[in-house]
Amino acid sequence: MLRIANAPCSWGVIEGVEGERYDYVRVLNEIAETGYTGTELGDWGFMPTDPAKLSEELAARKLSLLASWVSVQLHDASKHTQSADDCVRTAKLMAAVGGSNCFVVLGNDPYNDPLRAKNAGRITPEMGLSDAQWQVFVQGAEYVARRVKDETGLRTVFHHHIGTWVETPAETQRFMEMTDPSLIGMVFDTGHYKFGGGDEVQGVRKFADRIWHVHFKDHEPNVAAQSRVQGWDGLTSVGHGVFAELGKGNVNFPAVLATLKEIGYDGWIVVEQDVLPGMGTPKESARRNREYLKTLGL
Repeated sequence: MLRIANAPCSWGVIEGVEGERYDYVRVLNEIAETGYTGTELGDWGFMPTDPAKLSEELAARKLSLLASWVSVQLHDASKHTQSADDCVRTAKLMAAVGGSNCFVVLGNDPYNDPLRAKNAGRITPEMGLSDAQWQVFVQGAEYVARRVKDETGLRTVFHHHIGTWVETPAETQRFMEMTDPSLIGMVFDTGHYKFGGGDEVQGVRKFADRIWHVHFKDHEPNVAAQSRVQGWDGLTSVGHGVFAELGKGNVNFPAVLATLKEIGYDGWIVVEQDVLPGMGTPKESARRNREYLKTLGL
């Protein structure tokens, strides 16, 4: 049975992005009040890092903890150990609070690499990694995932993401082909896949055997088109609303859901409507997103 969660990024809690934030109490309250039963962790330190305190906060709202993005630097071999240390730290907290089914979500920092951040949504092959760089990237990912598994028992999923070294469908496919399927799965994100140039339904089918976790995010095609004309970077596109409320963009959620059921996916669906700090009305958007999912039978 599919279960529905939301995440702090829907409230503008995005690692490395400056701006006034809501505190975790308000975010957790609003996630629960708008009809969700789970949450991701958010940046390290956004929620309590003491397992007992975090467990208490989640239990009070009947929320499950299911995953956490951790920014890593897989393209830089000198940063692999630090990336693994950061992931293990997060994994230990999640294992203590959420149990063995939680995921570490790997993604390179999406807004700090100049070339990729500047060209989010319009990546061309010459902007990609070389064969040698791919080897470093994949070795880093497997090293991190192996340490997470060995030291905490948790599994790792990789997030294809705008502004990172794995954004396009071709890059996503290459990463998956180069990595151990028993060690690393995928979090399939409908909005990032669409903005990166992919068809979300075909993507679910293509990566069926690797999808361990799912993010539901919509994609506003007019904003995406404008971003390409204007040459916006990834953050600017987010700030203009490229990730719309569910049902307001052009992601085919009914077909995605049908395909997820066809492939036997039975994990969490996490609503992520990435916004910048202070942007929009997150609680109202979360409520409308939940109501939309109800029209799909979720």
